[in-house]
Amino acid sequence: MKVGATHGSRPLGVAAIGYAFMGRAHSQAWRNVAAYFDVPAVEQRVLVGRDAEQVARAAARSGWAEAATDWREVIARDDVQIVDICAPGWLHAEIAVAALEAGKHVLVEKPLTNSIEEAEHMVAAARSARERGVRSMVGFNYRRVPALAHARRLVADGRLGTVRQVRASYLQDWLADDAAPMTWRLRKETAGSGALGDIASHAIDQIQFLLDDTVTEAAGRLHTFTAQRPGPDGPEDVTVDDAAWATLSLARGAVASVEVSRVALGRKNSLRIEVYGTAGALAFDLERLNELEFLDASAPATEAGFRRILVTEPDHPYVGAWWPQGHTIGWEHTFTHQIRDFLVAVRDGVAPSPSFEEGLQVQRVLAAIEESSATKPVRL
Repeated sequence: MKVGATHGSRPLGVAAIGYAFMGRAHSQAWRNVAAYFDVPAVEQRVLVGRDAEQVARAAARSGWAEAATDWREVIARDDVQIVDICAPGWLHAEIAVAALEAGKHVLVEKPLTNSIEEAEHMVAAARSARERGVRSMVGFNYRRVPALAHARRLVADGRLGTVRQVRASYLQDWLADDAAPMTWRLRKETAGSGALGDIASHAIDQIQFLLDDTVTEAAGRLHTFTAQRPGPDGPEDVTVDDAAWATLSLARGAVASVEVSRVALGRKNSLRIEVYGTAGALAFDLERLNELEFLDASAPATEAGFRRILVTEPDHPYVGAWWPQGHTIGWEHTFTHQIRDFLVAVRDGVAPSPSFEEGLQVQRVLAAIEESSATKPVRL
């Protein structure tokens, strides 16, 4: 049975592909979303992974009715209407296209995929499926941080005036130790890129999201600080970047700088964004995700300066579903918000955002940064 925008009164059956770090975050969101938001009923039908024993344990722990190892069999099932892809990027295109062609609504983790060619293939499949009422979305969950959603409102309402420049950095340190072991994230054939695709994708999406604008030019540099990592059979070459830098131009005239790293010692998960306009400015740091700094340039000089907004009021985006004022929420709530928005779009028969087209746009920016990094620097 192929499904479209509606599924009657029966719960929507969900299959998740992938059970590691991101699969756990998504599993918690599927388990909790209906307890806090008015959304269509869902059932966690099946969790899919390659290792039968490990995926069975993960399914039991995370609330899934059963586990499976063959995603192709799962997407053919009549009791599955939604496929949530949390597998590594090199698997996204094949699974997503097959699921869309089978009439399943699809949520896929960022980045959309590892290459522009695969992303274009996914966009074509999403457009075709959309004509049959089948929805698709890419998971840039930081759009669902209440403080960042509120920041977007402030920009849209003109509180910053004309935006001139943006600074975005995303710094982590989980690879700062040269002895950290080799993983699939450090091989180009599986990861596509390193810090660039992993975390710069978030920063780039946020810049375009906050400004409701599009990057039109990109110049960048990639760098690998540790060329080899310990593998199971000895040292292996690292074939992706540890850090990346970029300068971006946007369609309406703003200029943005981006810096990302997975070797920035002392930074655990610091996505920091600063937006400067002609009438105001704002700043955000993911390590303090319930706070937004805002400067109103119309205030008298004697009162000028950034003020702290605690984004926990019921009128702030998403927060009304949670706790009383002043009671903070956490990183994991962004995935619940993301699935809430996805389910509402499926219920209402509208296109969710970010779309696969938006994911492709981020992919184009990443590719432009990588291409520009190959040019030789000017020696002094």
